[in-house]
Amino acid sequence: MNPTLTIATYNIHKGMSALNRKHVLPALKRELDGLGADLVFLQEVQGAHDRRARRHTDWPDEPQHAYLAGDHHHAYGRNADYQAGHHGNALLSRFPIVTTHNEDLSLHRLERRGLLHAELAGASGQPIHALCVHLNLRAGDRRKQIGAVVEYIHDAIPTDAPLVLAGDFNDWRGEACHPLHHALGLTDAYLALHGQLAPSFPAHFPVLPLDRIYLRGFHVERAQVHSGRVWRNLSDHVPLSATVRLTS
Repeated sequence: MNPTLTIATYNIHKGMSALNRKHVLPALKRELDGLGADLVFLQEVQGAHDRRARRHTDWPDEPQHAYLAGDHHHAYGRNADYQAGHHGNALLSRFPIVTTHNEDLSLHRLERRGLLHAELAGASGQPIHALCVHLNLRAGDRRKQIGAVVEYIHDAIPTDAPLVLAGDFNDWRGEACHPLHHALGLTDAYLALHGQLAPSFPAHFPVLPLDRIYLRGFHVERAQVHSGRVWRNLSDHVPLSATVRLTS
């Protein structure tokens, strides 16, 4: 029997509390480590920020994704550049990362977005494709970006390859589910078990299903939202996790 795999996705709000008043990355790392995830998909990861690094004495010397990775392998997709630094998506993986590619999904300069794609050497010997995404706020923009994601996966990934697409979809209407399932055979992990999308925003009272874990080639055994006092002051989102098993 194939081993189980625990997946988590989390918009970390650049390591700052929901209102940007406190630097919370050390506490965030502690709680994230507690999830024991094999794969972690992160959005709004601060690759560098000179002003915040000077202001906060506990700001890490290394990029946030490297700091959070610990003994996991890590990859970073740099999406937004500005005078003080840059941010993007990141993937932390217990499995070796064989290749990476960051696909630009930006539609205009005000929202720089990307799709970080990593091919992993899975424990079963079968490669796993992991894609971390953060989509725009406007519904019309998101529809275009979903189309671009579908096109990219069609072109870049074999149709029989195990695949995880996770991140912040900013899709409170649930519009992404149908095209991703119809075109790619992807299933939302939380929806498959609970019959609804996972509420992940805002952190103090999660009601909007912005964050997702979509899967192909996996059986979902568990899916949950990690909310409550511990998480509400670490970001404006709460994390999701799913425990899954390869179907072949």
